[in-house]
Parts: sequence; C-alpha cells; structure tokens
Amino acid sequence: MRVLIIHNQAWAHYKSVLFQEIDREFKKNYPDSELLVAHIALHEQSRAVMTDDETVIYDYPQRILFQRSLDSVSFSERLRALFKTFRDFKPDVLNINGWFDPAQVVLALYAKKLGVKLVISSESSQLDRPRKNFKESLKTRFLRRADAFFCFGKTSVEYLKSLSVSESLIPVKRAAVVDNERIARTFAEAARGAQERKHRNFIYVGRLASEKNLPLLLSAYRNCIETAQHANWGLIFVGDGPMKGQLIKTAAEHGLSGVTFAGGMPWHEVPTYLAQADVLILPSLSEPWGLVVNEAMVCGLPVVVSSQCGCVGDLVQHGQNGFTFDPEEEKELTAALLHYINHPDDVARHGAKSRELIAPFSPTAVGREMAAAFQRLVI
Repeated sequence: MRVLIIHNQAWAHYKSVLFQEIDREFKKNYPDSELLVAHIALHEQSRAVMTDDETVIYDYPQRILFQRSLDSVSFSERLRALFKTFRDFKPDVLNINGWFDPAQVVLALYAKKLGVKLVISSESSQLDRPRKNFKESLKTRFLRRADAFFCFGKTSVEYLKSLSVSESLIPVKRAAVVDNERIARTFAEAARGAQERKHRNFIYVGRLASEKNLPLLLSAYRNCIETAQHANWGLIFVGDGPMKGQLIKTAAEHGLSGVTFAGGMPWHEVPTYLAQADVLILPSLSEPWGLVVNEAMVCGLPVVVSSQCGCVGDLVQHGQNGFTFDPEEEKELTAALLHYINHPDDVARHGAKSRELIAPFSPTAVGREMAAAFQRLVI
C-alpha cells in the first residue's frame, strides 16, 4: 500500500505529530506500506513566526514542494508540482487536505479516474463562514467521489452529514490533535521553575486579528476588574497580529495595568506562558476548531470558549471544565470570567476535567485509526 498525503504547509506541528504516528503505525503493523507527505509550502506568511527555529523535528517521509510561503505559490505552480509528485510516487491512496484548494481538487479527480482511493480530511463546519447553496451543491457532487473522510470532531462530522455524506464513510472522527506529550512536558518543566505568582491570570493565545473578537475580551476583563472586589487577576495575550497596536492603546486608555502582551512565539514555547496562567479564553467570532484549547486542556487549564469555535461540542462541557458563551454577548463572557474570580477553587477542579476530556484526542490513537482506515481501502 502506497499512501500520498497532500498538506498545505510544513509548519503545522499538530499535523506533523500525526504524520509521524501514521508512519510509525505503518512500520509496526503494515511493513509493506509506504507513506509520503507532500507539503505544498513552508508556511502561510502570517504564521512565519512559528517556523523561526528547528528545535522540534518530526520524523516521517516528507517532501516540501516550495521553500517559501503558501501565499506566494500560484495555482499553476502547485498544480504542476502536485501532479509530478503524484506520478513519481504512484500512490494507491490519495489523502487531500479538504476541498478549498482547486489544485488538490483537480488532482483528486484525476486520481479517481486512475482508480486511486480518495480520502478527504475535513476541518470545516457550519460555523466557519456563510454557506451558499450553489457552492454547497458543487461541493456535494465532489464529495461523492471520496472513499473515506477524516474529521476534526463532531462539528465537521455533522457538516459532512449535512452534505449527504454517510457516517459509515467517516472512520476517523476526532483528528484534531496536538503533541500532547511534548506540550505537557514543557508545561510541567515551566511550572516547576516558575516563581510564586502574585496574582492569577486569564490567557489568550493566537493571532491578534479582528475575527478573534479581542476587543470584547478586553471589555469583559475590564468589567470584571471594575465589578469584582479584590479581583487579583491579570490578562495575558500571547501572539501577534494587525490588532496589537489597537489593543495596547485600549488597555492603556482604560488603565488596565494587569494586561500583558507577550508577543508572538513558536508553538512549542507557548506552554511556558500557559504555566503562568489559570484559565484560557478563546472569544473568536469564527474558528474551525481552536487547537489552542487542546493545548490548554493538556496542561490542565479550564477553558472559556466562544460557541462559534468548532471544538466546543467535543471539548467544552459547560460548568464542568469551563464555559461556552455567545461571542456577541459581552455579559456572557464577563459572567464566565467572574465565575473564576469569585470561585477560585473551580480552577483546579475544572482543570482536572479538562485533562480527562482531552485524553481521547491522542496523536497515537488517531494515527492508528488513520493507518487502519488506509489499509481497509486497499484490501
């Protein structure tokens, strides 16, 4: 069995750990099989900060088609490179990264004509963006060509089912994984070496961009500080982006001295900041998943997550390991933050529940499921 996986960018550590686990599973249980992961480019330009060193290296057969940003690779360039890779490798199974890249769609249709099995990985959900009936109809026709689907979680499963995909064609239903072991280890090391903190912290991790709804978070935090007596809590922003200047200005104008901007950093350094925090906040207006929620839960943090994030259905149990809220309703987010300010004992209790809920989202377990699914397609 020869499996070719097409992926957009090499920086995505959460996929790299999964590819490594698939390769290990092939070598262990399917020794006659061969895997190749073809990354179209190095990274998206906006995420270049995540690739600033090579501290973490994952071991699996891979090829990077263009040593530059994904944004700079034209359709014709990627189409030629994908077809060359396909013809050189001669796969029995082709796994493409969704249906938004026309070049991958063209390659998939060509592969099907040759009798190659097609697997589509899907992170999409109804929450992502407005859906138009005409495009959904075209998408449904394309999806009928697939032999199997790998989904991030419940929301992506439900979205595929709404497009007439049978659940029997979805052997992997929780592919949203991160490098649990490395994140937990880095967090534990940082926590052991940390000095005793003078106050607790909420934390946001991600791009400082408009779709992340960060002015609402700042406003809710301000409400908490003004409302709660002895509210000895800070707010840490980890990340960079176009809204950074505006957010710093707003925090200064309202005298929010407890707000810290840590800047952008490689993903593997983020747990060192999670070790300085107590509760993760993800207030996005739209988010296909929100893998930082996985990372925080691996570290044993409660999570307060917008209802528009794809991970909510799988990872957030309201009042058990955190809270969900309507990202248009500032009062709901304020109430969630106030809960932890007024009930600090719930931080540890909800954090323990987070660790319990994230356990099934393991790269090893999901890699095993994917390898077995590939094998079943060619038997």
